[in-house]
Amino acid sequence: MRFGGDKTPAHAYYSTVRPAHLYVHVPFCSRRCIYCDFSIAVRPVVPVAEYLDGIERELSLRFSLEKEVWPLTTLYLGGGTPSKLGAEGVADLLAIVARHATFDSDTEITIEANPEDATPDTLNAWAGVGVNRISLGSQSFDNNVLEWMHRSHDADSIRRAVHSARSAGIKNISLDLIFALPDQINRSWSDDLDEALSLEPSHVSLYGLTIEPATPLSRWTESNRVSPTPDDRYADEFLLAHDRLTSVGFEHYEVSNFALPGHASKHNSAYWTGAAYAGIGPAAHSFDGMKRSWNIKAYTRWLDALRGGRSPIEGDEQLATENAFTEKVYLGLRTQYGYSVGAHDRATAEQWARAGWAVIDGDLVRLNPEGWLRLDSLAAGLTGS
Repeated sequence: MRFGGDKTPAHAYYSTVRPAHLYVHVPFCSRRCIYCDFSIAVRPVVPVAEYLDGIERELSLRFSLEKEVWPLTTLYLGGGTPSKLGAEGVADLLAIVARHATFDSDTEITIEANPEDATPDTLNAWAGVGVNRISLGSQSFDNNVLEWMHRSHDADSIRRAVHSARSAGIKNISLDLIFALPDQINRSWSDDLDEALSLEPSHVSLYGLTIEPATPLSRWTESNRVSPTPDDRYADEFLLAHDRLTSVGFEHYEVSNFALPGHASKHNSAYWTGAAYAGIGPAAHSFDGMKRSWNIKAYTRWLDALRGGRSPIEGDEQLATENAFTEKVYLGLRTQYGYSVGAHDRATAEQWARAGWAVIDGDLVRLNPEGWLRLDSLAAGLTGS
């Protein structure tokens, strides 16, 4: 079903579900990284007031049909680059959310930030309005690699951001790193892991480089400027990261995520357990437990719909029984919590265990790192998809 941008009144799409988890998409970036195919809006100057007006309108249109308490367990500002809103912009954004929902010191409030935006004054301001978790888009500590990626920071700015966050009282710090870069880049993955661990983060997220269509990286690959990373090196770097991080106390709690005990992302964990969540902002997705919906992608179209009093939701889909099963299998297998197999799947799971890809504990099958390297094909083996 599609309805974004039509003349359907917004009140037809009020949500009767008030999930405990809210995601706010902030689409703005100063430039597009070579691998990025996300829904972003490249702006040299971020239209903060205009964007916040859109967020206020969306919350009022979608969630204010009935006056009721809306307590949040997690609030996640993602992007794009939410840190581009600056100190005052983030404070104003949280104030807008607070007019519609409630959160307190127990609410996990995360902001994704570029290191160069995370200055001492800005971090102090964010901490002052309740931000208690920061996810830094580090990607690498090699300045040549960062320049190749078209990142707008250098390695020293990562270190400064981490120290400034701690000084501001934000102790829950996550670092993003990208592995499996092309051979031509001559990046030392081991050195990057050492650098990350030296900063003593509480959480690390790892992403294998993928070549998405219509990105600069895709065009460079097609013109043979760079070569795709061989599968064996992708696996070697993934396994090296697992060994290095778990040896110093990190739990590999999801295929791409590591956390010190007690520091797993509550927000992202909600996604992986199938919990309901709300998403606002351009391209944001929501899930009420039965139906998934998504917003208009383009920032200007999203804003125009809201200014016209129309729903920003572009489409939705009911999760059919077979799709719900497929999703449950995939989400279970991608986490350390595993998936509970029935008698008809037991033989398949036992084959995985014999191959060294999984462990079985009663009815639960949990993939290990070797299994996670085969996640898609193993999940398909249970779902027949």
